[in-house]
Amino acid sequence: MTTAILVVALAGATYLVLANVRVAAFLLRPAEYASEFLPSFSILKPIAGLEPQLYENLRSACDQNYGAFFEVILCLHDETDAAMSVAQRIADEFPSIVRIAVGTTPGIKNPKIANLAKAGAEPRGEIVVIADSDIGVDRRYLQALAASFGSERTGSATCLYRGAPSRTIVSRLGAMQIEEGFIPSVLVALALGKLRFCLGATMAVRRSVLEQIGGLPALGETIADDHKLGQLVSSHGREIELSRYVVQTAVPEATIRALLSHELRWARTNFALAPAGYAFSFLMYALPFALLYLAVSENLGVGLPLLAAVLVLRLLLHFLARAALNVTRPADVWLIPLRDCMSLAVWFISLFGKRVTWRGASFDTGAPRPGQDEIG
Repeated sequence: MTTAILVVALAGATYLVLANVRVAAFLLRPAEYASEFLPSFSILKPIAGLEPQLYENLRSACDQNYGAFFEVILCLHDETDAAMSVAQRIADEFPSIVRIAVGTTPGIKNPKIANLAKAGAEPRGEIVVIADSDIGVDRRYLQALAASFGSERTGSATCLYRGAPSRTIVSRLGAMQIEEGFIPSVLVALALGKLRFCLGATMAVRRSVLEQIGGLPALGETIADDHKLGQLVSSHGREIELSRYVVQTAVPEATIRALLSHELRWARTNFALAPAGYAFSFLMYALPFALLYLAVSENLGVGLPLLAAVLVLRLLLHFLARAALNVTRPADVWLIPLRDCMSLAVWFISLFGKRVTWRGASFDTGAPRPGQDEIG
């Protein structure tokens, strides 16, 4: 048993080395902003209820320094939605840019896509951007996305993202999982092959390509619309570009229960999409295994150097990820052991169920294992 734990810890340390290399490469990659090729854009914003910083996040999509046509379409399921007053405020502030579309399309499983694929929300731009309502950007957002479409081979573009937590420890733990767990894993995956998925924080696609793949309804049969879009774009012979631009996503969870429910939805969805790769993703968390090896083996000659090496690599990833993703809040070094142990626990729990909860509704991820309801 101790030998197995040692092997896992060493494999985890190897992953940390690769993750640091990939994050450092992204950090050193220069940002690109279009100045000549300026396609028109339609930004679709799915909205469902009031969220922290909703006005600021929606406004940031409208307040763009962009020299060509762009529009922002605010989509709500119902006129009684509590967010309608915020949407109307944005529309009044940017009347030439914003339009509001209300309603839903029956028969589409994914509630976000059902909110977008409806009459009144038809995009007019050459590039269609789907960006969640909790995403904040600066005024160069569209310039950065336009730069990704300089080649005709590019059918879609997407962005990495950092967390925007509240001051609570739980929210900061959620942001750390995004920045130091998920994002490095994406960059490591790209070292193994071309990008074949998008990230939901920003999914940009040529309107002509979107029409070729069946339009927005083609994304609506799964809750993983971002992966579905990437899959369809790739299958039509187009490339997906990872922009150097980094957006910001709110992390509103205030309780451990809410955070675990959210992260379990991500985990089970990822397991359903790539079961083989996800099954070995526990190797991302070398620190808990190094600590466990030191505790059970009593071999200080191996355990202490291993733990020291893993700690150095993990601290390096913490600070490299912050630099690469433009994180400016104070560092949370002391939360790293708790964060990695939580992530390992979420991975383990995710193996024993396939139900997830999203905005109050229950979904089956279709993961290949016995079902068990999600906590929360």
